[in-house]
Amino acid sequence: MAEQPEVLARLLSRRISVEVERPAGVIIVARGSSDHAAVYGRYLLELATGRPVALAAPSLFTRYGAQTDASGWLVVGVSQSGRTPEIVDVVERLRATGGRAIAITNNEDSPLAEAAEAVIGLGAGEEKAVPATKTYTAQMAAFAVLAASLGTVPWTDGDLALVPDAVAGVLADPDGMGALADRWAGIDQLVVTARGWMFSAALETALKVRETALVSAQGFSVADFLHGPIAAVDPGAAVLALRAEGPAAADVDEAVSALTERGADLQLMPAVGGLPEALAPIAASVRGQQLALELALRKDLDPDAPRGLNKVTITR
Repeated sequence: MAEQPEVLARLLSRRISVEVERPAGVIIVARGSSDHAAVYGRYLLELATGRPVALAAPSLFTRYGAQTDASGWLVVGVSQSGRTPEIVDVVERLRATGGRAIAITNNEDSPLAEAAEAVIGLGAGEEKAVPATKTYTAQMAAFAVLAASLGTVPWTDGDLALVPDAVAGVLADPDGMGALADRWAGIDQLVVTARGWMFSAALETALKVRETALVSAQGFSVADFLHGPIAAVDPGAAVLALRAEGPAAADVDEAVSALTERGADLQLMPAVGGLPEALAPIAASVRGQQLALELALRKDLDPDAPRGLNKVTITR
């Protein structure tokens, strides 16, 4: 976790050239934490390209034999290890039908890198813990770099340069999440909710808490949450809300009010100042890592080696 500012500084200073002029659309292929980075990438790439962005359903290809024509589309395969067979398989199939493939991976010698025409290497170095931390935020940074190469993005180069320091500031301030972990040390369920750019950070925070602290945590879009799942929130239920200043902030405020009325044990994640809304999820995801770490420690769990999990999960 502590290496993230350095990794992000290297990645965000890069400029890449993608030989796809305004693709017909973008298909992102990912699993696990990478899928949450892909949700962030979907927001970025659709805004930058003005074209639709889809998250692939790998089983359509590997189990149901889908023959999807990707002519003119950009295919982005995302895998920290680059060794998940189904991700490689789907990227190869989509490229064979005319897609132009880019790999986002921490292993530039991996099968995924070989299956793509271009590679955005994360350069994060070895990540020994099973839960992805520096490789996850590096994937988010890679999507930011890719989006900037494809079109107009909602930040300036100066904004981008602030991200490593913002993350360093979060890492230097663990007390807030530590106090929250003290308060929630006995919980067995958690809801994490957000909207817009912050949705990806809500999904990833829930996953980190679920796999590291063994809490049944679920991430929701505020819009979906208010449509039904909020009915299951009883008084005292633990809820973490993620919010950044911008068009979606009022929606989060509405959910906070509704949850307060229901007597939820609600916590608004401390904001990270100085970052535009589109970049705030990177720092917010690190806050989520802190919460997962602190909860695991209070439960006497090993945060680096959650039970029954391996660093590389082989799915086909």
